[in-house]
Order: sequence, then structure tokens, then C-alpha cells
Amino acid sequence: MDGLLFLAHRIPFPPNKGDKIRSFHLLRHLSTRYAIHLGAFVDDPDDWQYQDALKPYCASIKLLPLNPRRAKLGSLRGLFSGEALTLPYYRNTELQHWAAGLADTGKVSRGLAFSSAMAQFMPDTLERRVLDMVDVDSDKWTQYAPTQRWPIAWVYRREGQKLAEWEGKVAQDFDATLLVSQAEAALLQQRAPHAQHKISAFENGVDAAYFSPDRDYPNPYAQTVQSIVFTGAMDYWPNVDAVTWFAEHIFPRVREVIPGAQFTIVGSRPSEAVLALASHPGVVVTGGVPDVRPYLAHAACAVAPLRIARGVQNKVLEAMAMARPVIASAQAAEGLRAEAGRDFTLAQGEAEFARAVVDKLQHPESAALARESVLAHYDWARNLAVIDTLFEKPLVPSSVSEIHIQ
Repeated sequence: MDGLLFLAHRIPFPPNKGDKIRSFHLLRHLSTRYAIHLGAFVDDPDDWQYQDALKPYCASIKLLPLNPRRAKLGSLRGLFSGEALTLPYYRNTELQHWAAGLADTGKVSRGLAFSSAMAQFMPDTLERRVLDMVDVDSDKWTQYAPTQRWPIAWVYRREGQKLAEWEGKVAQDFDATLLVSQAEAALLQQRAPHAQHKISAFENGVDAAYFSPDRDYPNPYAQTVQSIVFTGAMDYWPNVDAVTWFAEHIFPRVREVIPGAQFTIVGSRPSEAVLALASHPGVVVTGGVPDVRPYLAHAACAVAPLRIARGVQNKVLEAMAMARPVIASAQAAEGLRAEAGRDFTLAQGEAEFARAVVDKLQHPESAALARESVLAHYDWARNLAVIDTLFEKPLVPSSVSEIHIQ
């Protein structure tokens, strides 16, 4: 097998959160065609235990510790170097030398960088270099800026500008750049017009057999509870903002109509702000759970009230796969290949969101059409097939919706 260098900003296991789900499936798929040499950071001490789980897919593994607090301090070097803070946040001489050594000795001839930050480590001597940017992260920082006060607002606005410059550069330098949805790909094409023909989308998938509504899951809720569920990593700021907004401004309106309603926040590493929400009547914060499926299966509905979002939300896809009614904001639904009003409910503003939730609680139902939509559009094997040709032949100009090769 030819060697392929796979660089990820976070260890791609376990596949229990958005970026890890995508990176793991991508790694596993490529391992059937190439000898994978994996280089990744470990930013959660609990994840060191999973190194052995990756060995069946890899010829070699280089994992490096990343302390988020120290990395944030180190990222401030970007203020003096004029670059995006994201780049020095991940900068690591050991990983740089390891990747260069693999290329110099001929052990790898191809490479995939997972996230724009990892592009800085990809040797430019490889025959073929593919970047899975996933999201246009610069736009996320730009969205963050108005929500903060100076000087943080200035830092976020600067990060949006500097990271956009980096994204345009690497899209030009790499042989192909992939994003999570056609909407994300179109945005990058607008920002990097000279690289348009090298930018396309590889959409996420859902393990629909795993997230199946046809199994008998234990009920984690009290029998009298009508639960509204939110799932996600609860140290991720957009998720924290979403559940805070819902718990403080939307859920009280729901409780006025349905006093027995419960808002259950399910996800690992809840921040202090999230933990504090448990003091609100009817709000439950579980922290990490071994299996999220029972919480979805027995919920009256799932909500995705994100006000800042990029790409496709796995939390929405998983709830849809479980045939649960989903109420989502426009931001959470962006890039979703599903029909609002049929596969999920689109809601904006506190009053509209509350009305939609009350309606689902008063008229409980399965969302079979939502699962059908996931089966039709989010099959991992089918969606992953688009990347196979990217490592073999040069691209010719194409539309954002498909990739052509010569």
C-alpha cells in the first residue's frame, strides 16, 4: 500500500462529537486504500486511552499532548507575527519534523490535513495534498465578535480576518479542498476565486443502523416527564450559548403552558455556565453519558437553538435518524439536506421557538420522514466515495456540487 499522511487537530477517536465523527470515518475509509501515518493532538487526557483503538487503521501513530490553556497563551504570538492565532495555537516543532521525515524518506506520497490549522504541517513535496477544511472557521469567528465586548470582540474580529486569509492561501496551495456542505464550499469559492475548481463538498454521514429508533432503549426520564433534549459537547461555546438562550428565554414560555416539561442537556464537559442552568426549574444537566440514544429515543423532541453555527450539525442528523421531531434555528439548519416543515421544524426567535416546542409536546409523534431523509442523503459509504479520486488524478474546473477528474 502507498503511504498517506493523515494530520488531525484532535485524535480521531472516539467518534462521539462532530469533528471526531467526521475524521474517524474519513480515516477508516482511507485505511482500506493506503497505509495511514496518523499525526494528531490530544487535548483531553481521557483520550490517551484510545491510541490502541486506532492501531488497526494505521501503519504508525504520532500523538502529541496539547494543553488548551498553554496553547491559548502560545497563540498570542500571532498578535506579533501578524498571523491568525489559530496557527501558533497548534504549532509544534516535533510534529513538523515527524511529518517532514515521513515525506523525505518516501514513506508517504500523499497527505490529508483535517482542518485548516493542520495545513501548516503538510510537506509540500508530496505528490498529492488534500485539505478537509470541514467548515469556513473564519466566518465563525466573525460571528462571535458582535457577541463580545472589547477587547475580545476586536480579537475575534481580527481572527476572522486573518484566518480567512490563511484559508484562501491553503485552498490555493493544496490540490483539493473539501468542506462539510455545498453552502460552505460555495462560501470558500467566493473568498478564494482562483481555487474555485479545487473546492468541493464531502458531506457527513450518520450510522443509521446505530441510531435506529427500532430498538428498545431504557427510559432515562421519569415517567411523568415530557423531555426536550439538546445533545452536544457542552464546553463548545456555540452550544453553551444555545442552551443558555433556550433555558433562560424560551423554556420558561414552554413551562407556562406545560408545567411538567423538562429540558435535558446531554453532553460531555459542561462548562460552569451550563452547570448553573440546572438551578432553573425543569432544567437537567447530565454531563457525559455512555449512550446518547436513550435520551433521544424517549424525548418528545430535540432542539438545536444555535445562534452561531457553521456547516452541518451532527446533533440534528442523529436526532432525525432516531425519528425524533427536531426544532432548529436557521443557523443550525444551514447546509442541511432536508425540507423544513416536513423533515424538521424551522423556528426563529423566542416566541416562535416556544410555540413550536409546545406543539410537539402537545402532539407527540414519530418523525419517520426525518429518518428517511437521513437515509437518502447521509450514508457514509456513499458520501465518502467522492474523495477516492482526489488522491489519484488532477482535477479540472468543476461546479461546487461535484468533482470531475481527467
